[in-house]
Amino acid sequence: MPDSKKYLRPEVTQRIRRMELTARRVVEGFLSGMHRSPYFGQSIEFLQHRQYNPGDELRHIDWKVYARQDRLHIKQYEEETNLRLTLLVDRSASMSYGEGDSNKFDYSASIAASMAYLALRQKDACGLITFDTAVRDTVPAKSNQQQLVRILAMLDQVGADGRTDLVRVAKQVGQAIPRRGLVLVISDLLGIDSLVEGLRVLRSRGHDVALFHVLHDDEIEFPFNGATRFEALESDDLLNCNPRALRQGYLDALDQFLTSTRRACGRLSIDYIQVRTSDPLDALLARFLSHRTSLPKLRR
Repeated sequence: MPDSKKYLRPEVTQRIRRMELTARRVVEGFLSGMHRSPYFGQSIEFLQHRQYNPGDELRHIDWKVYARQDRLHIKQYEEETNLRLTLLVDRSASMSYGEGDSNKFDYSASIAASMAYLALRQKDACGLITFDTAVRDTVPAKSNQQQLVRILAMLDQVGADGRTDLVRVAKQVGQAIPRRGLVLVISDLLGIDSLVEGLRVLRSRGHDVALFHVLHDDEIEFPFNGATRFEALESDDLLNCNPRALRQGYLDALDQFLTSTRRACGRLSIDYIQVRTSDPLDALLARFLSHRTSLPKLRR
């Protein structure tokens, strides 16, 4: 857990407050534009049948039972609001790319903050796990009022470093969150050699998984010109070259990688959302949640 004294410093408190205000603005703005609240955490489960009584709503009659027994029965349901949302945020070195609002880790932290705010607003439990080669920091899932502050404080103290090992992380996450829930992975997927295996581990634990693939505009458009020195963020590799000679080959390789990742997620029933750090957060939230309103709650 974060050092509470450290987070009492005024500059840290201000950063956390700005992050909270951003999340609040994004989520409340999205919800105000919806005709109804997104069906994010709430689910209705069938409980039992009971005999029909005059005055009961006809829409709750189970007509299949009536066809078999020639008697009217009502379906009763129980409401469950105990979704457990786990935010799995990549803190590897490649996430440090970009300046200001386009920094990949800072943008990913804003996504996580917005999702946490939304879940907690709906009284669902939410937790945070940051990772590189292993799980680094954990905020266990809870639904109380102080949980958002804990999550934002953890996001504020994390810097991007290290490499990435999603298979190892997925196994650790599976042990850390034994109950099924929604696991939202936020990563640039760079340096992840066994991406599919790692995602398969999460799905095999019964979790509903969604993947936010965060990329900087430079990584998508490759706008570099003139003699350029490229430095790998997760190794010591260097490359001095004329980027114009590499551009088409790079774009072809990127397109192949994105296509294979999207297809792999489809085979595993994982929601795949490609994100640019220039995308407005409210539009991103709308795109994701509007899609999930039409999906089953927990897919197997």
